[in-house]
Amino acid sequence: MIKKWNEVRIPEEKEIEERLEAARAKLFDRQIKVKEGKIPVLIMLEGFGAAGKGSVLGKIIKNMDPRFFKVETIDKPSEDELRKPFLYKYFRRIPEAGRFSFLDGGWVDEVVSEKLHKGIKEQEYRARIDSVKRFERTLSDNGYLLMKFFFHIDKKEQTKRIDKLLSDKNTSWRVSHEDMWQNKNYNKYIDAYDTYLNDTNQSYAPWYIIDAKHKKWAELQMLETIIQGIDTALMNKGNAVPILQNVFPLQPIPKLADISLDKELTEEEYRAELDICQKKLSKLHNKLYRKKIPVVIAYEGFDAAGKGGNIKRIASALDPRGYEVNPIASPEPHEKNRHFLWRFWTRLPKSGHISIFDRTWYGRVMVERLEGFCTENDWQRAYNEINEFEKELSDWGAIIIKFWVQIDKDTQLERFTLRQNTPEKQWKITDEDWRNREKWDLYEEAVNEMLQKTNTTYAPWVVLESNDKKYARIKALKTVIKEIEKVLD
Repeated sequence: MIKKWNEVRIPEEKEIEERLEAARAKLFDRQIKVKEGKIPVLIMLEGFGAAGKGSVLGKIIKNMDPRFFKVETIDKPSEDELRKPFLYKYFRRIPEAGRFSFLDGGWVDEVVSEKLHKGIKEQEYRARIDSVKRFERTLSDNGYLLMKFFFHIDKKEQTKRIDKLLSDKNTSWRVSHEDMWQNKNYNKYIDAYDTYLNDTNQSYAPWYIIDAKHKKWAELQMLETIIQGIDTALMNKGNAVPILQNVFPLQPIPKLADISLDKELTEEEYRAELDICQKKLSKLHNKLYRKKIPVVIAYEGFDAAGKGGNIKRIASALDPRGYEVNPIASPEPHEKNRHFLWRFWTRLPKSGHISIFDRTWYGRVMVERLEGFCTENDWQRAYNEINEFEKELSDWGAIIIKFWVQIDKDTQLERFTLRQNTPEKQWKITDEDWRNREKWDLYEEAVNEMLQKTNTTYAPWVVLESNDKKYARIKALKTVIKEIEKVLD
């Protein structure tokens, strides 16, 4: 893209000033419309060192209400970020609906730096590109306006600007070692940037190359492009998004009605198995930490199926410093105003740690689907978005274990009644539980579709037959042990 890019004629100074004045006023107006339309806007500034990204951004945000935007400088990944998936530090920075986030730097710098400094292989580079494209597409599909600007200057201009900054002790700090190395290896960088921009220039997230030799002209180009992008996003708001075909390997899985629930253990068998399994899991947890392998355990199931007791038996075998249980309830306002996966990305474990989710991202295709908390287009898209999310976790090296805790309708009624009639257990039963029970058949239909469409080879479902809670607990422990041993071996 950069190599084939043709410079546009720079207007006269007077025309630039007139257009700048008009564009600044328009941006303030569009910011209000973005807020009212609840459109989240993510703007990324990339480009050559000393190209003036910071100074142009500073001028642009002067025309905006500071209560509704945030500016973040993306530095090298922190130690904590290096122990999370590649996209973690970017996903957690996405804005709420109606707000702007400006990123000074982003995933481009990280990928290009890995390519030029670490010499990652083509296969690794392609995996990064695939991750970025999926990330950008899922943001666009979920109503985000993503705008990507690349500030371009030639080597001669970059050298001149670096020399000028270095000549003054008050500005020399702005020149990094990376800027110097980039200037020295300018041709390598322009090749790498050109390849990257070509690889990630998509209709839903195109690249805009900014001629950055003239600062006012650079500001005008960016302002007018942002205004155009916002106008387009406002026109597209509410339009249905195409449903993508599944591209991930799926395994067959039986429907819930075909799974026998008569499996059980005696109390004596249960106690013996529990002791053996918990001791074994405790030892494996130490190995996981030493080898820095992350584990994500996801629980879904009908109300009163026994998820809580199941989780308790796994958690009690673990070092409390190395795991966290995430009880997932209805999203908070700041969570509801972001991509539905945001609140799960921000709860992922560090490498070597375990995150247990009591209810999960699958709420999108169950309760949100059936209760009308999202559109049909939203939940239909979610199968693919969830498979992509779990693929990111798998590629990161995480062990993903997904449990569906299954009981029959009669067993649920018995447990509901017991809770209702036992004072110390009444907090466990709500009117909503009874209402959901009336929709049992609808939920079962939704769950069967969920299992069929998300039972991937890298993140398969395990059904826990939980009419007998003891049996389900031991099966869960044995499954976790087996999956961890498989990776450790």
